[in-house]
Amino acid sequence: MITHDKKFKNIEKELSLFYDAMKPLREKLLALLIQFPPYVKITEGMNALKQRDFYSDDNFRFAVEVRHPSWFSDLAYNFFSNNNICMVWNQLEKIQSPPIVTSDFVYLRLIGDRSIKENEFARIQKDREQEMQYWSDKFSRIDDNDKDVKAGIVAANNHYAGFGAATANMFRVMRGLEPVEWGMQKEVQTDINFQTDEEQAGKRKTKQKTLLDYASN
Repeated sequence: MITHDKKFKNIEKELSLFYDAMKPLREKLLALLIQFPPYVKITEGMNALKQRDFYSDDNFRFAVEVRHPSWFSDLAYNFFSNNNICMVWNQLEKIQSPPIVTSDFVYLRLIGDRSIKENEFARIQKDREQEMQYWSDKFSRIDDNDKDVKAGIVAANNHYAGFGAATANMFRVMRGLEPVEWGMQKEVQTDINFQTDEEQAGKRKTKQKTLLDYASN
């Protein structure tokens, strides 16, 4: 609503309610995502960011996802870098953002298109291995050359290949990590180069579910 419907106008009430809801999770959140619609160009978007001072908020870190080609320029990269804001890497049907690092963490969103129907989710429908290997290589380059980057996030949409959880597992394997056994209790050791201080103290236990765990209508 804040970005797509109200376009950052008259959103004080909505932002206040959102921040109040997020504050209890502050210690668990690496970043909050701001997603601009595809039609928002760099001038309009940067003005909105500057007016709201997202980059100077002490409570949260922010990642900004853009999709209009006008953003893929030095003007945007310098703005995000100077304010230590993560410019999200994304992979859509017709847009692949440049893998430019603008903060001390990176955020990759594997989105795809809408060609896979929701009733076909829960299994891989499209071969995305080549694309994913491209992004995995970019993470490897950061791991080798950019020691200022402390964390990485990868989010996979079901529309990307058919089942986001399986896509995430494929990416873990590409990064040399153990896959998560969905639906079972398992200890997961994260990549040491992409851990928070708390995570480095030990392993995380996660219980993941498949779509079959949820009742269908």
